Amino acid sequence: MKNYKRIHIVPVIFSLIAFGFLYWDTAYKVVLDWYNDENYSHGFLIPFISGYLLWQKKDNLKSAVITPSNWGLLILFSGLVIFLIGNLSGESFSMRLSMLVVLAGAVIFSFGPGFFKAVSFPFIYLVFMIPMPYLLYDSVAFPLKLFVSKFSVEFLSLTGVLVLREGNIIHLAGTTLEVADACSGIRSVVSLLALSTALAYLTQKGRIKKFILVVLAVPIAVFVNALRIIGTGVLADRHGAAAAEGFFHEFGGLMIFGVAIALLILSAVVLGKVKSKG
Repeated sequence: MKNYKRIHIVPVIFSLIAFGFLYWDTAYKVVLDWYNDENYSHGFLIPFISGYLLWQKKDNLKSAVITPSNWGLLILFSGLVIFLIGNLSGESFSMRLSMLVVLAGAVIFSFGPGFFKAVSFPFIYLVFMIPMPYLLYDSVAFPLKLFVSKFSVEFLSLTGVLVLREGNIIHLAGTTLEVADACSGIRSVVSLLALSTALAYLTQKGRIKKFILVVLAVPIAVFVNALRIIGTGVLADRHGAAAAEGFFHEFGGLMIFGVAIALLILSAVVLGKVKSKG
């Protein structure tokens, strides 16, 4: 790093101490969500992936010019305002997101906008570690449940299975299946978006191909979860509810997610062979 002597050392140390004091409880609750909510268990991996992406930029960082900017203070204080509003309103997402805003301001103030630009992608990638607001989660999960339920029922009907759908409830001859949030694909969508974003950054050249790979995470996640429901329906119809609720139900999610990852990697390979114009 060039001009490293210009770094505001004292403010950096003070900012780290103040940041830890201010956000200790917020960060702790984020980790609790990772641990207790399977929708966000991928959060444990995000800091490590971000660290790896940052390590990939080590040569850029060595040549980065340190030009501390007071504009960082404006961003930092904006983050503190977001934190205060979230704290007063009891809105945890705002408080959690403000962590990254405050950190961005601190980096720009201490190292400059040029340095922040060099680390911007690994830094912004940390957004994936923050659980989405419940309002957004519910607004996405519910229509996904209905879509996956409808798609699965249509496919099961084509295979000769007697099936009836009521919303996200699937009635078979011998049992009834409920397409819960976990089966809607929302969990896979969130995890695969994080994975596809990193994969696109590391493997694709050109913005168009990167964008395509990231977007592909959504249909892949929905498709494989529909396959899981279809498989469960076929098992229940052919061998009874006990078969569908046994091994396949417990480990089907892991197997299906493995298929999703394989499809995502295959997509990355195929896109990598296409000549990029963007």
